[in-house]
Amino acid sequence: MIPKDNLDRLTGTSTNVIDPDGRKIGTLGELYLDDATEEPNWATVRTGLFGMSETFVPLDAATLDGDDIRVPYTKDQVKDAPRVEPDGHLDEDEEDRLYRHYGLAGAAGYAGTADYGEAAGYAGTEGYEETTGTYAGTNRTGTGTDDAMTRSEEQLRVGKETRETGRARLRKYVVTENVTRTVPVQREEVRVEREPITDANRDAALSGPDLSEEEHEVVLHEERPVVEKETVPVERVRLDTDTVTDRETVSEEVRQERIEAEGTDDGRRAR
Repeated sequence: MIPKDNLDRLTGTSTNVIDPDGRKIGTLGELYLDDATEEPNWATVRTGLFGMSETFVPLDAATLDGDDIRVPYTKDQVKDAPRVEPDGHLDEDEEDRLYRHYGLAGAAGYAGTADYGEAAGYAGTEGYEETTGTYAGTNRTGTGTDDAMTRSEEQLRVGKETRETGRARLRKYVVTENVTRTVPVQREEVRVEREPITDANRDAALSGPDLSEEEHEVVLHEERPVVEKETVPVERVRLDTDTVTDRETVSEEVRQERIEAEGTDDGRRAR
């Protein structure tokens, strides 16, 4: 039996449960402890598409194989185990049915072995056919004897899971570009104007001395471009998602039981 500390380390992870040949049966689900010893003696295994089916497997003969748990049972044997609801506790009747399926000595005292090579038949069980692995004269569940067989089949249930496919982000950074603008500007230039002496300006022309030295100054002006920069908000940008619906086709093999009637007149086969 695997020590409880080692199993505790593996629970809650994607630990694989493998068969004697190293093939994956499913992933480890929950551990179930013995009421008397508090040691883990059962575990659930998630199998099927998306791990939607959960069955019980005994840990008595389980061993650690790296980060995997190896059990002496095949995938088919685990998948065909009696359906028990994983509700946190196994009662005596549920545990007894599981022991009988795996050929172990359990609560009802069934003689057997944990070695899968001998688990094809339940030793010491009256009316059991070792070559076929079924109870003679009973239906496949072994719950009683009547005049009918129960035919079962696997049904495909397809679920959906959401997983992360990528990430998108917004990142803001600063770039510099050269902006050119043309601005009209004005400036003053000196122009010399001469006018002859007329009756209209004669008095102004003769108001000064006859001969003299004199200076007259004019202030010139011009416009020059003045550049200022101002930071203003121009838009808001956010990320949003759109949901796009695609269609994907999944396929999986499912098994069906067939019941064949022998000794009938027409030899027809019943489903």
